[in-house]
Amino acid sequence: MSAAADMEFCRAAIRTGSLSFHAASKLLPNRVRDPAYVLYAFCRLADDAVDEGHHPSAAVLHLQERLDCAYAGQPFDDPVDRAFARLVAQYDMPRALPEALLEGLAWDAEGRQCPTFSDVLSYSARVASVVGVMMCVLMGVRDRHRLARACDLGLAMQLTNIARDVGEDARNGRFYLPHDWFENAGLRRDAFLRRPALSPEVQALVARLLAEADKLYLRAEPGIAALPLDCRTGIFAARHIYAAIGTALRAQGCNSIGLRARTTSATKLRLLAWSGLRAGTSVLQPGMATLYAPPRPEVAFLVQAAAVDAGEFRRSDALIDVLTRLRQQDDLARP
Repeated sequence: MSAAADMEFCRAAIRTGSLSFHAASKLLPNRVRDPAYVLYAFCRLADDAVDEGHHPSAAVLHLQERLDCAYAGQPFDDPVDRAFARLVAQYDMPRALPEALLEGLAWDAEGRQCPTFSDVLSYSARVASVVGVMMCVLMGVRDRHRLARACDLGLAMQLTNIARDVGEDARNGRFYLPHDWFENAGLRRDAFLRRPALSPEVQALVARLLAEADKLYLRAEPGIAALPLDCRTGIFAARHIYAAIGTALRAQGCNSIGLRARTTSATKLRLLAWSGLRAGTSVLQPGMATLYAPPRPEVAFLVQAAAVDAGEFRRSDALIDVLTRLRQQDDLARP
């Protein structure tokens, strides 16, 4: 297969996999759009392998092998693997970044819980903020301030996803709301997982999560305004389209148990136009001191991994530990 055919496969994955990302990606410059398609296709492949497979532990371990091969320049015979290996070589993608994504997927595979809001952010850093940081690498953005704001945007998007999917996740045996929030509201996780039901308490928790997302969307904005000019429209579009999911969720009474919040095509078009306007008029101003705020502690390791002065790669002890546990689980599950 040619590089062009591999690229077309990744483009098709975008068209069928994420309408929101596909809409926003059209506004990225060509130099960023195609590698972004490859990045998305790789992340989608990894996520689907764990979410949809019958053996999540084995899927994560297989993904680790595929990642090792891609970084060795000997990718699996698969269009996404081949395209991702080219991306790694062309952009000098720090290996710690896809490994952070692998760690987040490993947490899902072993059923890791989120007792506190900080734990939710730590998970979100690995499955969402890391994508924002890798996008920065594709744009040639490697300074700590803009990387930190990209992390904020990733956190906001993942919190929006969690808020939208509370019911769907519960029906699949997953629970991403902070346990202490749930328990302080007088609710029981085990009962909710057995029978997800809408209640004023659950609606209030969804609203609270969306409020936290809104803070992070605003915190991310100075970083978007500081991106290369030709990249701003696409990233503003991603920011506004995802935030609109939260708006739609609020409009349906924060009911994410029996309903799934969606944005209409008309809303997306309006937000794309608004994003183009913002990209052309947004400039850094003294009031945008948030650009220089330190990263949240949950995402600081991502900023460190991607910054121009990052040290030599070393696989994290946390990832080694979780992969070891998954190997043990996989061994026990084998006949």
